[in-house]
Amino acid sequence: MKIHQKIGNWLERRWIAPAYAGGLLTFLSLFFFGAATNTMAGWLYVISGTSFALLAIAAVLPVRSLKPLEVHRRPIEPVSVGNQLTIELEIDNRSDQPKTLLQVYDQLPSIFGKSATAIETLAPRSAYHWVYYLPTQRRGVYHWEQVQLRTATPLGLFWCRRSREAKATAIVYPTVLPLTTCPLVDQMGWEQNQQVLDRSQYNMATEGVTRTLRPYRYGDPTRLIHWRSSARYNQLRVRELEVATGGQEIVICLDSGSSWQSDNFEQAVIAAASLYFYASRSQLNVQLWTAQTGLVRGNRVVLSTLAAVNASEEAIVENFPNIPVIWLTQNSPSIFSLASGSRWVLWSEQADIGAKNLSQFPQLGLQINRDQPLQLQLQSSLK
Repeated sequence: MKIHQKIGNWLERRWIAPAYAGGLLTFLSLFFFGAATNTMAGWLYVISGTSFALLAIAAVLPVRSLKPLEVHRRPIEPVSVGNQLTIELEIDNRSDQPKTLLQVYDQLPSIFGKSATAIETLAPRSAYHWVYYLPTQRRGVYHWEQVQLRTATPLGLFWCRRSREAKATAIVYPTVLPLTTCPLVDQMGWEQNQQVLDRSQYNMATEGVTRTLRPYRYGDPTRLIHWRSSARYNQLRVRELEVATGGQEIVICLDSGSSWQSDNFEQAVIAAASLYFYASRSQLNVQLWTAQTGLVRGNRVVLSTLAAVNASEEAIVENFPNIPVIWLTQNSPSIFSLASGSRWVLWSEQADIGAKNLSQFPQLGLQINRDQPLQLQLQSSLK
């Protein structure tokens, strides 16, 4: 931005800044006043005096025009990456006079670009409802506070810009992949269920057994299909298990306290969200762990946590789960410290660690290749 633009913006925000016509009229007024003092011609004094009076009126009115205006913002509903944020603002005219020729600028974060609208006339004691939409390309939690009002009414000689506080928080959730199967979660859920069965001995068991059969719904894991009943009714039937099945505890841990490559970390966030919702659809008791928040559960809470998470964030929570977990990391040595029965998903800086090196890890897991679709890799068998 050039120096004269910076000066103009500074004047607009704190007082007024002359428009081109205002600057030209100011120069002509000074010229006529100088000529009048040299020639002592009365008509030159009249012209210069009238011009100065017009400039004074044009300088005062824009400031007064913006004073009674108030801005209110409606809450912004969260969306997923790829969808549009809906932004709603109301500009209220609290005065008994109409307001004309207004420009409104929402001071958005730089990632969203710029957004502005023009209001030709705002009637007395009324409000202008402004709705616009922002495309989203990256997850995150975005904050901004200011809306700027700008006008040069009524003569267009001087611009005046004033800010109004209208705090906004926009949450963009990460993408959730529609996994149809996931051995990573299915095997952990099966192992957890076997442990529950062994402990309860199933003498008088009413938990962990089939409660009823229902028609298959899209997204149900194939391991719950009751094939004998499906053949009898000529329709896929799915087992609904008792409460103990929901007690199978799976913790998805995102290694957000370590350093990551940017693209790898974004893939890891998508994987964490996809695994969480797949496990939830499978009627498993699933939680999410990050270095800063610790354990969280609930769809909205998990999505909000993943929207805000960053790599290399400060670990303010040290209670790492001392149970088998699904560990999402780029730091391969951390896999050796996991509890027995854990699973891992590894984003390696190397193109391929190799089957020999993978066999050194004490647990099974997945190595993610950035050149292949993430959804297909999460649905593949463990190595």
